[in-house]
Amino acid sequence: MRKLLHAGVLALGVLAAGCGGADDGSTTEPMVADQVKASPTSPETPASSSPATRAKVELGETSIGKVLVGEGGRTLYLFEKDKDGKSSCSDACARAWPPYVTDGKPEAGQGVKEDLLDTTERDDGTTQVTYNRHPLYYFAKDTKAGDVKGHDVDGFGDEWYAVDADGKKARD
Repeated sequence: MRKLLHAGVLALGVLAAGCGGADDGSTTEPMVADQVKASPTSPETPASSSPATRAKVELGETSIGKVLVGEGGRTLYLFEKDKDGKSSCSDACARAWPPYVTDGKPEAGQGVKEDLLDTTERDDGTTQVTYNRHPLYYFAKDTKAGDVKGHDVDGFGDEWYAVDADGKKARD
């Protein structure tokens, strides 16, 4: 019985040590990765994973009005740090703000201005959808159609905004 109790205490100690993080309130890398895993199709697959089909951009209704949405009706965002139609979001940024990628020319849905829709090549070689020269991203904490948790957020060196039909930051 004593050996069994000792083994149980030892197992709990190992488990606790493996689950611990920094005790200074900072976030450890595995915790960050778990917090930002999300996509329009599955909470386990980043939206920036290999595109399966041609992207479609539509307008969707949210609490801040009609904004651009991608797959599954998920809100699309612009990053004010991006310049000249090129993305400045990669690595940890792209895990929190997965780029909306495509394997061909994106398709404009109703209310979306086709002449504002285009693409840009990312540093990793994937093709990212742009609108009015803004590379488009999802926000990992948006889990369903209509979420706008990434609107008016300061992160990774600048502001993030949902995008309206004119290709400008949406006003709430």
